[in-house]
Amino acid sequence: MIKVFRGWIDRYFSDEEAVLLVVLIAASLIILLTLGTVLAPMIASVIIAFLMQGVVVRLRSWGAPHWLAVTLTSILLMAMLASLVLVLLPVIWHQSARFVAELPRMLGEWQDLLLLLPQNYPNLISEAQVEDLISVTATELGRFGQSVLSFSVSSLPVLVTVLVYFVLVPILVFFFLKDSSLIVNWVGSFLPHKRPVMSKIWQEMNQQIANYVRGKAIEILIVGAVSYIVFTLLGVNYAALLAIAVGLSVVIPYIGAAVVTLPVAMIGFFQWGWGSEFFYLMLAYGIIQALDGNVLVPLLFSEAVNLHPVAIIMSVLVFGGLWGFWGVFFAIPLATLVKAILYAWPIGVQEASHPKPGDEV
Repeated sequence: MIKVFRGWIDRYFSDEEAVLLVVLIAASLIILLTLGTVLAPMIASVIIAFLMQGVVVRLRSWGAPHWLAVTLTSILLMAMLASLVLVLLPVIWHQSARFVAELPRMLGEWQDLLLLLPQNYPNLISEAQVEDLISVTATELGRFGQSVLSFSVSSLPVLVTVLVYFVLVPILVFFFLKDSSLIVNWVGSFLPHKRPVMSKIWQEMNQQIANYVRGKAIEILIVGAVSYIVFTLLGVNYAALLAIAVGLSVVIPYIGAAVVTLPVAMIGFFQWGWGSEFFYLMLAYGIIQALDGNVLVPLLFSEAVNLHPVAIIMSVLVFGGLWGFWGVFFAIPLATLVKAILYAWPIGVQEASHPKPGDEV
């Protein structure tokens, strides 16, 4: 057993760079799991700076000096944050208040529909089962209401934290964009000068992750905006809330579109019933999803991520369980990073025992 274990160590950890890579990965995971909340503004700033770096590169390609490109990018970020606070959030708040006010009416209609099921399908469902379902739903809604109330009571610290984020994050993003080269060189100074594995992983992942993250952010904005315009033209209630749900659904492949279909259908049904407007809504929603999957995604992600669907779903479950929304958002890039590490990992004994053609012995 010891011989097998020693052979495994010699095979995968005979290179000092492999040991250093393991240490860096373990240290990064420990820092994220233990200090993730404390470092959240820093992590958010790094992510946003990573997203905005493309704008800086594009402005510099047009002849703008670095300081001007960073300044214009920071102004663009501030304008986006101001639009979020002054335009989008009030609309979301207003529609959320309307939804909460009309929720009892919707629940009443839903209970009336459920009570008709035992009469129409007595062999499939009984009245007792319907009553149990209504009771469980009422209990869960009561808990949800208590959670909302407790959140509203304790929302002052949350608002203070959000205000700190809105002040601190743009400042950090500005300095990350301004001194990105200095920061990268400073981090590289602590690493070995010869690091072929790390360089290979970085070269393989840098462009791919950048394209994926920026493309996914653009996809969320486009799908959300188009959904809001379509829902507004159709006269759907809570168009902003549904549009945000549809936009965020693209974060989770295969699952998000299926899950968000339920609230879209429920809102349309409670508003119009089985009328022509409901079917127009579902048709428009289906067209949006079809155009997203068959037109927008191929345009934004020209280099497809070569991952099996099972690997994608597993990465969403694992990283989402670890880091919530951001884990879900970065599930595919992280899975691709794991794949790149596995493919680039140095294997000492195997390479020594199976020399490549042309190598000197």
